[in-house]
Amino acid sequence: MGEEGVLIKKRKKRSDAKRDIKPTISCNLKDCIYSLSYITNTPVKDVAVLLCEKGLRSRKVIEHLSQHFRRDYQFMSTVYIGDWGRESLQRKYQSGKNERITARFTQESYEDIYTLSSALDVTPSKATALLLDASIRNVNLLNAFVKVSLQQHLDEGRMKELKQVLRYINKNNPYNEEISWFTLLDLIFQDKKGKAGDVKGMVSKWLERYS
Repeated sequence: MGEEGVLIKKRKKRSDAKRDIKPTISCNLKDCIYSLSYITNTPVKDVAVLLCEKGLRSRKVIEHLSQHFRRDYQFMSTVYIGDWGRESLQRKYQSGKNERITARFTQESYEDIYTLSSALDVTPSKATALLLDASIRNVNLLNAFVKVSLQQHLDEGRMKELKQVLRYINKNNPYNEEISWFTLLDLIFQDKKGKAGDVKGMVSKWLERYS
């Protein structure tokens, strides 16, 4: 068979193929991610990805990161102007112990992180670490993350009961502290410490005990 008869098939890259990013983060941040994974019954690898994806869509998170932009970055209709006079964060390490984790992103999310890394003038893995840290510190984002997770695991009746509990606590809180969905769910799990179970079961038992 001649060369013209030989069919060479190029390996096509799947459109839904995922890209691994391995950011190095502080042990404290890693512990927070594992805690979120536990109390929301969400796999650790998914928690990191979801936080990053929500962070990329959060104006507050981008506003926070914009102070470090060395290149221009567009968020919706807003263009943040980069400044090469700003210090690069690439070689800036967090004090204390650090560990590497793995997060697997869709091609679209990977490209969004790559764009962010370009504005920050750091590698995608460093940008992911910075994005994770900024996202998990955003109370509104964290609150929304936990609330969505609860809605996925609880029926409408249980969600309604939890909302009533949350409203009551915040209305009658003498400490001027607003309890978030994250704090409430964390309290429930702390109360049930050592008695692992699914989210629905643990919340139901807690409501039966205190309602």
